Amino acid sequence: MTVLKTSLRNFFAHKGRMALSAVAVLLSVAFVSGTLVFTDTMNTTFDKLFASTASDVTLSPKGAAVDDETPQTGRPETLPASLVERVRGAEGVKDAQGSVISLSVTVVDSRDRNVGPTSGAPTIAVSWSKYELRSVDLVSGHEPRGPTEVMVDGDTAEKHGLKLGDELRTIAVTGDFTARISGIVDFKVTNPGATVVYFDTATAQRELLGKEGLFTQITADAAPGVSDETLKANIAAAIGGGGYTLHTAAEVADAGREDVAGFLDVMKYAMLGFAGIAFLVGIFLIVNTFSMLVAQRTREIGLMRAIGSSRRQVNRSVLVEALFLGVVGSIAGVAAGVGLAIGLMELMSSMGMELSTDDLTVRWTTPTIGLLLGVVVTVLAAYIPARRAGKISPMAALRDAGTPADGRAGLVRGGLGLLLTVGGVAALWTATQAEKASAGSLWLGLGVVLSLIGFIVVGPLLAGGVVRVLGAVVLRVFGPVGRMAERNALRNPRRTGATGAALMIGLALVACLSVVGSSMVASATEELDRSVGADFIVQSTNGQPIMPQAQAALEKTPGLTHVTEYKWVEATITDPNGKAVKKGLVAADPTYAKDLRRDTTAGTLTKAYDTNAMSVGSDYATEHGVKVGDVLTVAFKGGESAKLKVAAITSDENNVDKGVMYTGITTAERYLPADRVPRSMIVFATAEDGKETEAYAALKDSLAAYPQYKVQNQADYKQDLKDQVGQLLNIVYGLLALAIIVAVLGVVNTLALSVVERTREIGLMRAIGLSRRQLRRMIRLESVVIALFGALLGLGLGMGWGTAAQKLLALEGLGILEIPWPTIVTVFVGSAFVGLFAALVPAFRAGRMNVLNAIATD
Repeated sequence: MTVLKTSLRNFFAHKGRMALSAVAVLLSVAFVSGTLVFTDTMNTTFDKLFASTASDVTLSPKGAAVDDETPQTGRPETLPASLVERVRGAEGVKDAQGSVISLSVTVVDSRDRNVGPTSGAPTIAVSWSKYELRSVDLVSGHEPRGPTEVMVDGDTAEKHGLKLGDELRTIAVTGDFTARISGIVDFKVTNPGATVVYFDTATAQRELLGKEGLFTQITADAAPGVSDETLKANIAAAIGGGGYTLHTAAEVADAGREDVAGFLDVMKYAMLGFAGIAFLVGIFLIVNTFSMLVAQRTREIGLMRAIGSSRRQVNRSVLVEALFLGVVGSIAGVAAGVGLAIGLMELMSSMGMELSTDDLTVRWTTPTIGLLLGVVVTVLAAYIPARRAGKISPMAALRDAGTPADGRAGLVRGGLGLLLTVGGVAALWTATQAEKASAGSLWLGLGVVLSLIGFIVVGPLLAGGVVRVLGAVVLRVFGPVGRMAERNALRNPRRTGATGAALMIGLALVACLSVVGSSMVASATEELDRSVGADFIVQSTNGQPIMPQAQAALEKTPGLTHVTEYKWVEATITDPNGKAVKKGLVAADPTYAKDLRRDTTAGTLTKAYDTNAMSVGSDYATEHGVKVGDVLTVAFKGGESAKLKVAAITSDENNVDKGVMYTGITTAERYLPADRVPRSMIVFATAEDGKETEAYAALKDSLAAYPQYKVQNQADYKQDLKDQVGQLLNIVYGLLALAIIVAVLGVVNTLALSVVERTREIGLMRAIGLSRRQLRRMIRLESVVIALFGALLGLGLGMGWGTAAQKLLALEGLGILEIPWPTIVTVFVGSAFVGLFAALVPAFRAGRMNVLNAIATD
């Protein structure tokens, strides 16, 4: 009880000094809790959506998942309408209904603007029936009653300013057709962002499937007392089971949940990983806080030991304070995490993925995990300072409080740090010498961990030399004030090293990812320059194939010498030894050999586009013992088997189309039914000499009516690649910002406690003539040099990691190392401003100290 009272008294007596540590715990726990609440809410949203749209049993074409379609053909798999009556006649069926669903559509308004989502969610065209009222409410107008009417969801109507009577054009594989909005529906549950349009059944069949009398799925509801599994078995018996796939409502929901699980898991664990980095940085802040508090209370602890407190009691007292800090910070962090989740939901909604706070899900595990993490990490971080406090002897009561006992880093610590650093560097070097990326990645991971720990441990040893160099370059121009700032930073190397290490971790990751990203862009750009011969690339922005009407418009564009179609065909390929593999082939026009320059190890690539010919990659040829002239058996999915002669073997040293097998479009059309021949996923075009600019403009004009397609020249394509990498890096930098914020709080905390620790010293300096302005400048410069110390270590370490990582990427064809010096220099200079910012409050408080009171401080 005495320990508890002492801990409570000390905690509340120094609550101001612990505030920033509590904020660090709060931010870290908030990130974890917010991530869990956000992903749980998304799971709840999708679960409700799947539950509201699934019937008891759904019948689909064999080989197709529920609501799935073949994107290469642009046409869904279908069922005969006559099957509806057979399903309806099965035992236990209350009612059955056929429906048409297509995801390969684009809907545009009267000004050719795409009204589909920009978040990656699909545009879905559905045949309207009374069963749709289970998931939506008709809020305006009426249902579609003919080929000239369409109904849209309310979210889409609101986003794009659509109203009753507006004209929409639907672009499908069968052609374009227009209709006016007859009604607007609202979802009963949250729609995560899809655009949904409804047509009457006959129109949906004719315009989306090509003819009436077909459905893409049949749904059945069970009579009272009949389970879904029983109904599924009864329907299977009634229709004979062959050629069809049956799913219960639970199976449909599980399939839908599995589709989104991958995306949600990647998001969840990536965010939790960055939260872990923030926790790691926060540990330095907490260690520094308790180390400085213990140092400042040296005399107090010595007196406690003198009047009978045991080492164990002193140790427990400090740990109990850490426990209070962890509990307070964690509780506030859990609450802040809910607010963070709501903020993320609003952000996602602004990007097109609608999420409602009505679905906000806070499971009991979320606050439990948050509290446990916050408390455990805080107590563990305070363990070393607590042990140090327990070792204070009663004689310490005779010394001045705040006298540091760890002015120089121990030789053992320095030796261990150097050993770990050397081990990390050796592992990184080994990674760069690896012959396979998979083996090298293990050495890279080991090198990153060892070198990071090594730098953290050896930080106090490095602080002396690095701070002196920085002081000579940055601080000496400020005269005596600069020299005092340098000496203050050198006064306690362990404290300076720990404070700088917190900033080092975040900046090391920034530098590493910058090097990797820049190298990837430079390598890809160089390979595009070397390999791509086409002037223009046309592809969809939403993963759809090139529709026939868009293809026709493209081919009529003036100023083009040729247009190359690029189709993806699924097949099973059997080598002469009888070994079969499922693999996709690219079916292209012969001009593709000019549009993409591929090196060959044997044969002539242009001959691969002849009838009954193909090419294989060098890796496949080596693995399967295939050579030019061999005949492979190719079983086209949905078509016939063919004997194709190997006309060329392409080098897999290239990264573009690495490992791809080629054949001619005429060959694919020969062995596939007409309705199974895939549409082009990409189209390449080459302009007449000297007319590139005119052809570029003409291509854009030709496809203006089809906004789902993007026309790019080589410069556009390279910029798009650069932008994509840049966006990914910006997301990562944004997530790392939390760790950097916590590190900045660590600098603020160190300076604030240092000012308290040096209160008498500051008073004496003020008494002998140091002005307030000079005092504030001294503290700001001390902060700057600590921040630059952390930045220098972090950027150097990160560039080393990035260089090693690039050597592994070179094994995958990304062979150019590019150091983004503008980014590195900007981050280093920015660190100085971070130091200035961190010193604002401590410097202001130091300048306001009463000189006499400061001198009189014990």
